[in-house]
Amino acid sequence: MCSNSIGKRFVLTIFGESHGKCVGVVVDGCPPGLPLKEEDIQKELDKRKPSKQFYSTTRVEEDKVNILSGVFNGYTTGAPICMLVWNRGGESEVYEEFKWKPRPGHADYPAYVKYGGYHDYRGGGIFSSRITVGFVAAGAIAKKLLKQVGVEVLAHVVEIGGVKIEKKPTIQEIKEKVYSNPLRCVDLEAAKKMEEKILKAKEEGDSVGGVVEAIALNVPPGVGEPIFGSLDAEIAKFLFCIPAVKGVEFGVGFKAARMKGSENNDEYVVKDGRITTLTNNSGGILGGMSTGMPITVRVAFKPPSSIPKKQRTVDLKRMENTTLEVKGRYDVCFVPRAVPIVEAVVANVLIDYILPLGIVKLGRAKN
Repeated sequence: MCSNSIGKRFVLTIFGESHGKCVGVVVDGCPPGLPLKEEDIQKELDKRKPSKQFYSTTRVEEDKVNILSGVFNGYTTGAPICMLVWNRGGESEVYEEFKWKPRPGHADYPAYVKYGGYHDYRGGGIFSSRITVGFVAAGAIAKKLLKQVGVEVLAHVVEIGGVKIEKKPTIQEIKEKVYSNPLRCVDLEAAKKMEEKILKAKEEGDSVGGVVEAIALNVPPGVGEPIFGSLDAEIAKFLFCIPAVKGVEFGVGFKAARMKGSENNDEYVVKDGRITTLTNNSGGILGGMSTGMPITVRVAFKPPSSIPKKQRTVDLKRMENTTLEVKGRYDVCFVPRAVPIVEAVVANVLIDYILPLGIVKLGRAKN
């Protein structure tokens, strides 16, 4: 069973491992005639790189993308688009210990069982967040296609280490401020407290997780394919493919379980000649279809599992209890780097649904 591809019309196939020669993606289904150059992809990949802040890994890859196929004379051809990024900064020696000592919180043990010990355990192999390079590269194309129909996807940090933003930012604030802040949090007061939480975790040899919120604007109503192709189900599925994601909720999410129907229902009104709702508790999706309201989804990330604290594990070779201390270059908090990844994932799913509608119009080549 092949599980490295996702999508029906806009199909992504991911390849590579964390410490292998390269990582990348093949995108099949992009229509011909979309202006595209490596700089368009690079702009998005640069957002995914670790910052120079104290909480980010010191493994800094150039992540220079190469488009190998599917683009000619600056336009997509309609053929599969292969995008590749070479791995340059892996330090594999520190992972030799983990061949027989699975790291708590990582996929080391189930991977060892599933693949009989033949898996690439360096840096987590295919289970590493390094594979999200392909998510973001494909997302850059998806965003360009969505722009043709006025759809825009934004994301920002709303919680880290238990510290939540106190004021909901406007769409304009997210657009203007999110990438000017290393924590990708628009609420600067909350960002300051988040930084304190991260610093404390680092001093303790620990790590912290958090929540990223994504918002998709101007998605037309009726996008989605019930029952098993529902829009929220597909978005959630792809979001759960991001390593470290442990929870996804739309609109008010779990809060809906504590509300009355009269409180939770989004009442309809006509405003400026179009149908809208007074609230958006559903997060812009009902019955697996878009309502025309902004699609809002929040994604919970667990704390990074690689921490320098001594932890208990087992020696698979000797079948006995032991301990390990993870050494190397790791994030204390991955959440800020996840913002462009979440944006890309939502964009990839949306274009997969919108392309079949035939509303993405690209011009014909001029003689």
